[in-house]
Amino acid sequence: MTQKKLKFACFITVRTGSSRLPEKALLSIRGKRVIEHVIDRAKLIKEVDSVVLCTSTDPSDDVLETIAKQAGIKCFRGSLSDKLVRWLGAADKLKIDYFVNFDADDIFCDPALADLAVTQMKERPCDLLMVPPTLACGAAGMCISAQAIINICQAKGTEDTENWDYFFTQSGLPFNIRHQEVPNQILHNPDIRLTLDYQEDLDLFRRIFDEFKTDTNNIPVEKIVKLLNRKPELAKINFFRHQYYLNRRENKKAAVVIKER
Repeated sequence: MTQKKLKFACFITVRTGSSRLPEKALLSIRGKRVIEHVIDRAKLIKEVDSVVLCTSTDPSDDVLETIAKQAGIKCFRGSLSDKLVRWLGAADKLKIDYFVNFDADDIFCDPALADLAVTQMKERPCDLLMVPPTLACGAAGMCISAQAIINICQAKGTEDTENWDYFFTQSGLPFNIRHQEVPNQILHNPDIRLTLDYQEDLDLFRRIFDEFKTDTNNIPVEKIVKLLNRKPELAKINFFRHQYYLNRRENKKAAVVIKER
């Protein structure tokens, strides 16, 4: 009997609504919107069958569907507030077994690390292949089993799933979780922040593009980390914001609600 070939995707998770930096996905860097830069980067991943922009059905996100179509990638629209339900709908519609999450906040999320995650998931399947906590924030995305998302959606008792990984690590549900193995030690630098929440993050991203004198988002994250190591004044532009980010995440642990079984 022929074994079914597992189907892998990259899910770009994005909405236009954001309170700390309004419509951040549509802000411009060197003449191109942030989400367009993220799509360009995701399309460099070699080990997935498709790239899918996952957004909401809210009319404010119509522009994101248009951008996805213009970029030649798929678009799935689902729940506005529940990221896990949105992923579940995308995985079900497109018959996806596993996906790498490319958060639209992480403009420099590395395609090579996504390929590495998919390879490691194929070699030793699990429910969640986490990003090592020592990695530069925003350098990589997690690889996730669609079946695990089904299990969480059946058990959870809340729509507040913004910090979705806590439903794997804090819910008490029996998941097989590993950390991605990233042998390149240069990337293990928790003093670098490459995610977009505040104006200072955007300021850093613009400076990085300027430093490399490019409009194209294909710079390997290793080169970006080396730049920030060489010019620590750049890393200081936004890193003071990182503790706010961590505190906000910590406060979200209370949002993990599981139905009584």
